[in-house]
Amino acid sequence: MIALFDLARQHAAIAAELQAALARVAGSGGFTFGEELEAFEAEYARYCGVRHCAGVANGTDALTLALLAVGAGPGTEVVTAAHTFFATAEAIVATGARPVFVDIDPRTRCLSPPALASALSDRTAAVVPVHLYGHPAAMPEIMSVCDAAGVPVVEDAAQAHGATIDGRRVGSWGRAAAFSFYPTKNLGALGDAGAVVSDDEELIATVRSLRHHGCAPDDPNRHLRFGGTARLDSLQAAFLRVKLPRLEGWNEERREAADRYRDALAGLELTLPGGDDPGTRQVHHLFVVEVDDRDRVLAALRAQGIGAAVHYPCAVPLQPAFAGRFAAGEFPVSEALAARALSLPAFPGITGQEIDRVAGALENALTRADLAA
Repeated sequence: MIALFDLARQHAAIAAELQAALARVAGSGGFTFGEELEAFEAEYARYCGVRHCAGVANGTDALTLALLAVGAGPGTEVVTAAHTFFATAEAIVATGARPVFVDIDPRTRCLSPPALASALSDRTAAVVPVHLYGHPAAMPEIMSVCDAAGVPVVEDAAQAHGATIDGRRVGSWGRAAAFSFYPTKNLGALGDAGAVVSDDEELIATVRSLRHHGCAPDDPNRHLRFGGTARLDSLQAAFLRVKLPRLEGWNEERREAADRYRDALAGLELTLPGGDDPGTRQVHHLFVVEVDDRDRVLAALRAQGIGAAVHYPCAVPLQPAFAGRFAAGEFPVSEALAARALSLPAFPGITGQEIDRVAGALENALTRADLAA
């Protein structure tokens, strides 16, 4: 069996350092806030090329708190892409704002800049471009539209740690950015974790207050606003500190895997993910091809021991949670991708032999209709 992700392979190489981090935190007696969190926040801010970072409990909290900090709430709207993980929309709804969806660009699979301007209104509190599958959204164009309209941008960078546009990392373009460190992410914790990054000191102070019951920075018994419990614990921060120095190397391994897939799959009846545009550097969180009769092909791959998957089988506006609010056909590019997307195993440490086996199994599935029929 070739898994979609093989975290055990990644963790085996750093097991001693992870154990040392566990022992260090356990021995310190400090499990929330403190030195480990502060050190990780400083290190990750520096990596992203921004001034500030606030660690939070998970990526959904990161996006929710960042949106609250820029003013999203009841009576406002937040614009985002129609094809993304459901948590993007969930975070918008959690603030009380109304999500406004726009279609995606078929090449980047990210929010389409030409569709963005017409989606803005006097109620727009923020725009959330999603750097999907590790491909950066078109941030120069998106920022141009949003800056002209005076609308803040909050990047959903949960799948794009380390991706760059014109040498700038994702997370450094908007007013703020939300990251997830779910275990399978390019930079993953050993549990749930997330962060908000920004150059805006006041925004980060608001996020830090919201993550801890709305407390004042200098007095935990004075509550400035209604917040909640969304802290990044010290143990996960310590694990992330072990992994962060390796992120660039792991991303390069993902790029090498993507290049091998492109060579191995050339000539097959499928659509490969778009390559790097000039000035853009992807990090291939997922390697997603597009195929006809996707569900049959997926079943055929699994029958051959290939841990393929689908990200994501339904455009977000057409999910049951939004029943009656949007109609099929409103987001044609997103809907077409949702029907054809197929994620192949791709992770740091995957071997060329494994990639060739996946490619061979996919060729069999595409050319033999009897497989998993």
